[in-house]
Amino acid sequence: MRGHMMRGLSGAAILTLAIAAAPLLAEGPTDADLMNDAATPGDVLTYGMGPQAQRFSPLKAINASNVSKLVPAFASSLGGEKQRGQEAQPIVYDGTIYVTGSYSRVFAFDARTGEEKWQYDARLPEAIMPCCDVVNRGAAIYGDKIIFATLDAHMVALNRHTGKVIWNKQTADYQAGYSATAAPMVVKGKVIYGNSGGEFGIVGAVEARDVNTGELVWRRPTIEGHMGTLGGKDNGITGKTNASWTGDLWKTGGGATWLGGTYDPETNLLFFGTGNPAPWNSHLRPGNNLYTSSTLAIDPDTGVIKWHYQTTPHDGWDFDGVNEFIPFDATINGKPMKLGAKADRNGYFFVLDRTNGKFISANKFVMQTTWANGYDKGGKPNTIEAGRPGAPTTEKGKPVFASPSFLGGKNWMPMAYSQDTGLFYVPSNDWGMDIWNEPIAYKKGAAYLGAGFTIKPIAQDHIGALRAMDPKTGKIVWEYKNKAPLWGGVLSTAGNLVFTGTPEGYLKAFDAKTGQELWKFQTGSGVVGSPVTWEQDGEQYVAVMSGWGGAVPLWGGEVAKSFKDINQGGSLWVFKLPK
Repeated sequence: MRGHMMRGLSGAAILTLAIAAAPLLAEGPTDADLMNDAATPGDVLTYGMGPQAQRFSPLKAINASNVSKLVPAFASSLGGEKQRGQEAQPIVYDGTIYVTGSYSRVFAFDARTGEEKWQYDARLPEAIMPCCDVVNRGAAIYGDKIIFATLDAHMVALNRHTGKVIWNKQTADYQAGYSATAAPMVVKGKVIYGNSGGEFGIVGAVEARDVNTGELVWRRPTIEGHMGTLGGKDNGITGKTNASWTGDLWKTGGGATWLGGTYDPETNLLFFGTGNPAPWNSHLRPGNNLYTSSTLAIDPDTGVIKWHYQTTPHDGWDFDGVNEFIPFDATINGKPMKLGAKADRNGYFFVLDRTNGKFISANKFVMQTTWANGYDKGGKPNTIEAGRPGAPTTEKGKPVFASPSFLGGKNWMPMAYSQDTGLFYVPSNDWGMDIWNEPIAYKKGAAYLGAGFTIKPIAQDHIGALRAMDPKTGKIVWEYKNKAPLWGGVLSTAGNLVFTGTPEGYLKAFDAKTGQELWKFQTGSGVVGSPVTWEQDGEQYVAVMSGWGGAVPLWGGEVAKSFKDINQGGSLWVFKLPK
């Protein structure tokens, strides 16, 4: 009977039925595409060029022998009115480059010509309170969507063809000090992201939303005592109330997850760093203040914390712990291991077993660390208490000189790992600070520091230093010193190259094995974005955002004064080899 019915239908009707019966194909990148991003050089689909965020490309058409010939293919402007810091990493797919700009804007440019296809401007309220400039670090792509966060704590999904809003969800209250600047990630059909606002006494959290609807799937606070949720129901308290906090301080504990996370498909774990405890004045909050200044491993299906490691217990210097944790594999003492590495703001480079958080090593990657003298075998810092700012009374407490400064041995700017050399390339800074504590009380929406500071250089010839770190030995293999602070991300390639930018306006390429500078190009403004590379029409391209800004000119004190003449800007630069 079924055969007779089918024969009686027109060809068009049969085709319609066949389409209806088949699974719907996503209009654009799928979950599988995102997980395979590191191995598909024809696009850039994730922040970090792969879920593990190693920022390594297998492309080698541009290499150490010919990079000196690299020239601009085009440059695209983000407009003349809204500049400030441009810290974004481009996403590249199907002939289009997607970038986010300052003031929560999104742009789509033709990847062959640089012509603008569309622009989206978030309508930001005047009362937003970002701590560290009006930056945005990038977007996620999935199916027909471009997804990004806004300064007033919204997550927005746009149609990637038109820039029209598909969904827009408020994630937190900006009037309480919450904001968002990090690029979200998509894992198993969920948009996963953190929050910003640690300087305002907010509570850090990681959230997951359905990528198609924007509806909340789970939420995991990062401060002890707060309840997590899954599917709209309670899903267990984070930690144990008052185990490492006194009184009600956990209710305004900070621990912002402001840099976003990485994901390891092999262990099915998300890795998020957490920020400083609030307030900065550590004498007001005895204890380790979990889970601030830590790395958390989180189940992407449930939001449950599987393990944690705290890099700076009882942080009193705003060293934070939000820096990216990058999974990698290595053989140590003859044993193959699944590891992860993190260059922390506190000046130490950490290697952990990523399956369980077991401490492997911590090695200094900056000139000096006045707050601690290394780590013991159990992963606890040998803290120098004389290096902690003094307790205030009615007046400010005893100042101390601390190094690194609170801007960090490494701040937000992502490092890269080379699968060829086995080295991590760390954009670091050598500087210190005079810091003192002050009395403070929490007030909703107001700065909640309880500290004052002045940033100071500690070397005559440089502040910034790009350092190649061997994770097996903890040794610095080579370094490139830069007069101004390094504030942009790093890219490594199979062409034996490492790319990064400088505030002086240059995008530079280095020999990955030796650190020799091989090429540079002046973009016209400070480069604080993260470079990417991809293959298009049989050619390899390199792209980076240019536009000086971020925390350094706002918080840098004496250091900021030294580089006050750097021009701001807003543009996307794309490079290739001449034919």
